[in-house]
This record gives sequence, structure tokens and C-alpha cells, in this order.
Amino acid sequence: MTARFVLTPAAREDVLQIWNYIAEDSVDNADRVLARLYDSFSRLAQNPGIGHHREDLADERHRFWNVYSYVVAYRWDTNPVQIIAIVHGARDLEAFFQRRIGDRLE
Repeated sequence: MTARFVLTPAAREDVLQIWNYIAEDSVDNADRVLARLYDSFSRLAQNPGIGHHREDLADERHRFWNVYSYVVAYRWDTNPVQIIAIVHGARDLEAFFQRRIGDRLE
């Protein structure tokens, strides 16, 4: 049986924005990054505990995984695994995740 994952609406928008940004220069590269992201989502679904906990960004329900220069945030305690965000690692991660998942940090 294949492990499953779901993308939140915000995460789907993140993927679309990433693809559009990269595709401005190269559709092939955008497709390659998208494929790598989805391969990583599947890997996280199969092994949810492999991501890293970041106390500075979220509570213990959230894990983080790097794909190229992007940070994938996901809920590892759900079935299916829930992909919450994909953001470039050069961004202010603390501010981004406070906005994106701050309401869940209780």
C-alpha cells in the first residue's frame, strides 16, 4: 500500500508559485523541481518521522524537510501526512511560519 499525503490549499499555492517562478527561466527546471518536491512528499508520507523538529518555528506536531533550497513543513502526526507549506530557505522562516501555522502553536 502506498503511503499518502495531502497538501493544504496554501501548500498547493506554494507549489504553483514555485513552479511559475522557476518556469519564467526554464519549464524543464520547474518540472524537475516539482517532481523532486512530490517525490519528497511521498517519502515523508512513507517515513513521517524523518523530518526535523524546529522549536524555533513550530510545536512538536510539525516537522521540516529540505528539498533543494526549499523548506517543506508538514504535520507528521496525521494520516495522511499533511503538507502545510513549501518556502524558500532564504526567507524569514520564523515570520513566515508564525503567519502560516502560528494559530496552531498552542
